Amino acid sequence: MWVHPSEAMVSILKCVLSNIGVRVIELMVVVVRIETVKWKDIVFLFYIVSMFAGRYLWYITIYGSNFPQWIIAMEACDSHAITYVPLYDTLVEFIINRAEVSIAFVQENKIPAIMSILPNCSMHLKTIVSFTNVSSTQKKEAEELGVSCFLWEEFFQLGNSDCELPPKQRTAVCTIMYTSGTTGEPKGVIVSNAALMSEVLSTDHSFCTEEDSNFSFLPLAHIYDQIIESYCIYKGSSIGSWRGDVRFILDDLQELKPTMFCGVPRVYDRIYTGIASKVSSGGVLRKTLFQYAYNYKLAKLEKLVFNKIKQALGGRVRIMLSGAAPLPRHVEEFLRVTSCSTLSQGYGLTESCGGCFTSIGNVYPMIGTVGVPLTTIEAQLESVPELGYDALSSVPCGEICLRGKTLFSGYHKRQDLTEEVLIDGWFHTGDIGEWQSNGAMKVIDRKKNIFKLSQGEYVAVESIESKYLQCPLITSIWVHGNSFESFLVAVLRGFELLKAVHLEPNPFDIERDLMTPTFNLKRPQLLKYYKV
Repeated sequence: MWVHPSEAMVSILKCVLSNIGVRVIELMVVVVRIETVKWKDIVFLFYIVSMFAGRYLWYITIYGSNFPQWIIAMEACDSHAITYVPLYDTLVEFIINRAEVSIAFVQENKIPAIMSILPNCSMHLKTIVSFTNVSSTQKKEAEELGVSCFLWEEFFQLGNSDCELPPKQRTAVCTIMYTSGTTGEPKGVIVSNAALMSEVLSTDHSFCTEEDSNFSFLPLAHIYDQIIESYCIYKGSSIGSWRGDVRFILDDLQELKPTMFCGVPRVYDRIYTGIASKVSSGGVLRKTLFQYAYNYKLAKLEKLVFNKIKQALGGRVRIMLSGAAPLPRHVEEFLRVTSCSTLSQGYGLTESCGGCFTSIGNVYPMIGTVGVPLTTIEAQLESVPELGYDALSSVPCGEICLRGKTLFSGYHKRQDLTEEVLIDGWFHTGDIGEWQSNGAMKVIDRKKNIFKLSQGEYVAVESIESKYLQCPLITSIWVHGNSFESFLVAVLRGFELLKAVHLEPNPFDIERDLMTPTFNLKRPQLLKYYKV
C-alpha cells in the first residue's frame, strides 16, 4: 500500500527542494520489505550543518538498497550543500579512499562490508550512521579505530536544534557518482547542482502528476534512478521501493501497483522471455489468439489476451522507461504491444546526468532508436574513419558527442581522463550512433566494443550478443574479440560464427563482479575471470 509520511517529513523535503528552486505538490513514500512499513515521525539531519558546515569540505557516502533513508540522507546533503558519494558493493574501499569520505550512511546489512575495510579507510572515514541497527561489537570495533557509530534515531537527536541552512551555489558539486567500471577503473563523475536540476526540469512536465507512483528498484547509486526519483519528488508523485530481492519483484509490483516502471534491457528481456515461454506452452488455440491480437492489437481482444500481462506488472502501469543499455528492437516492439502501456527508450550516461535522448511513446518509427535530444542538450556525430563511420554520409554515422547544461564538470582527481573526453566543450561518449531520417538517434555500438579480427573484419560484439540472447537456452553471453585471431572466442556471417565456446552453468552476476548494478557486462573483469 502507499502511505503518507509524517507532516515533518513532507515539510523537510519541501524545504529542501524550495531551497534549490523546486515546487512540491505532495509527497507519498512507502517501502516494502517483509511487510509494508509505515513512516515514523522523524526530524531532520541538522547535526552536520550546525557543527561544521561552511568550515570544511565534507564528502558523505550513502550505501544501501532503495530505502527511504537513502533518499532522506541524499536530500539532507542537498539542503546543507554537502557533496554525497553513493557506494556500490564492489567499490566500497575504492570510493571511500578515493573520495576521502568522512561520514557514511549505511543500511544495516551493509555494515559488515564497511567494517571489513575500515582498517584501510579510517584515515578519512570518521562516522557511520546505520539506517536501523548496529551491534555493540561492531560499535566497539569501530570506536577502537577512531570511528563513531550512530543509530538512525540517535543521529536525529543530535540535530534537534534549529539552524540556518547554508546558501547553495549552482556550480557547487552536488554529487560524485562513480561509474560501475564496465570499461576499466571506475571514474568519479562530478555533477553540479545546476546539471542535476537542469536534468530534472528538462523532463516533460506532463510526464507524470501527483496521481502517479513510481516503482523504485534500480540502484540509487546509479544516476538513472536518482533522476527519476528527484523528478517524482518535484512533481509530488509517489515512490515505492522493492524489498531488494529479485525473486519477489513481481510480488512487490502487486503490492505497490505503480503507474511508472523504469527498467533496464536485461529486466525487460526477462519479462519478454517469460511471456513468450508461457504463450509457446499454452496450446494451439492460445497461441493463435495471442498472435492474432498481437498482429492487430484489437481493443476488445487486447483486454482479453493482454490483461494478464498488465496485471503481472500491478495492473496500473501506464509508463515504462528503458535506459542504461540498448533495448533490442524485438523486445521493445513486443512490450509496446502487450504491456498496454507507453514504452519509451532513452539514452544517457552518468556524465550527461542521466537521459539526454528519449523516444516518443507510441510513435512506431522510433522503435529501435533512443529518440531525439532533450531540450538541454546539443548532439552531433563525429566521423570515425578507422571504423568506416562517416558523419557526413547519406546516413550519418559516428561517435555521439554531447554539449549542454546537464553535462558533468569532470572526473574527480582525473584531469587527464577529463581532457580525453571533453574536447572544445563537447563530451565524446564513446558510443557509435546513426541519425535516422526522422531526427531520432540509433545507437549501434560502443566504440571500444568493436574488434578488428586478424583478417581485417570489424565485429560489433553487442549486436551479436543481442542476437544470441534471443535463444531461450541462453541466459547470459559475453563475447570477446582477439585481434590476433580470425574468429571470436565466443560471437552470422562466416567470420561471426562461434568457433570457441565456454558453457557456463551460472549466469553472470554482480556478486562475482561480472556485471554492474544495472546488469551491464563488465568486460575487463569477464576477460580476467575466464582467461585461461
